[in-house]
Amino acid sequence: MSTYRKLLPLSLAMLACALLFISCAAGNSDNASTTATSTVTPPVTQTLAVVPRPQKILDMMKARGEQDEANPSLKIVSPAKDAVINGSKVELKLDLSGDLKGYMPHKDPASGKGNHIHVILDNQPYEAYYELGQPFELRNVVAGKHTLRVFPSRPWHESYKDVGAFQMVTFTVKGGGDAAKPTTTNSGQTVANNNSSPATTAPREGKDFPASTAGEVDSAKPLLTYSRPKGEYKDADADPIMIDFWLTGAKLKGDGGEYRVRYIVDDAEPKFIDKWEPIWLSGWINGKHTVRLELLDKDGKPVENGGYNTTSREITVVKP
Repeated sequence: MSTYRKLLPLSLAMLACALLFISCAAGNSDNASTTATSTVTPPVTQTLAVVPRPQKILDMMKARGEQDEANPSLKIVSPAKDAVINGSKVELKLDLSGDLKGYMPHKDPASGKGNHIHVILDNQPYEAYYELGQPFELRNVVAGKHTLRVFPSRPWHESYKDVGAFQMVTFTVKGGGDAAKPTTTNSGQTVANNNSSPATTAPREGKDFPASTAGEVDSAKPLLTYSRPKGEYKDADADPIMIDFWLTGAKLKGDGGEYRVRYIVDDAEPKFIDKWEPIWLSGWINGKHTVRLELLDKDGKPVENGGYNTTSREITVVKP
């Protein structure tokens, strides 16, 4: 009996140790499982920063000689101011003059780039116009009043900002086009439609425009014309990306005036541009982005003029 009494406490102690070991092992297993399943890759955040003009742009400027010191002036020959145009095709004809220093719009067949004119119908994204020897065709324009804006640009789409470079005209179309029935194919070939060019002629520069009518623009009021960014940016062009615009009837704070340009990317914190010059933003991530430009008065309020002083564009960034 005495031996039994001696062994009983020892057995109970060993049993308690075993139960404690099993409990600890089970607890460690649960913790390991929880840790493994709760690990989540944090989302990629975009942090944009203003950077200097890219070296590749500086190299292009050097190779162009004096062209970037030019003061090109444009004149809209047609359509005339307040013209009434019957039919859906509007021919744009321009005269280029001024101190050109070799500047001339032309597309290099090899690179597909070159000096050009930015053509903006109403407040749609611009179209590039390269060869001024023949008219640029605005095709399938719907009936109504329209505003046309033009200004010269460099191969990398930075606009010239000298006096006389920017021109604007309003006109009215009667018997306009149908956006659901384009006048050209994707390859630029003319198809049968209301007042399109004959199919046998070589296709001119131009574009079928979606349904769009202009707001009432007052030429005496400040006007912000959105230029870049636009479209898709791939590979080396995907970072940095330039913001550029044309400003009429207003001077920014950094240039001795009282206005500011506010830019907002993807609903991020608003930033400001206080000098009328392009900026380059670096730090973009892959995907679609929205860029909004707004012209603000001295009180920080948007300036209204035909609805054009606040403009948004969607771009796509594709990095390797």
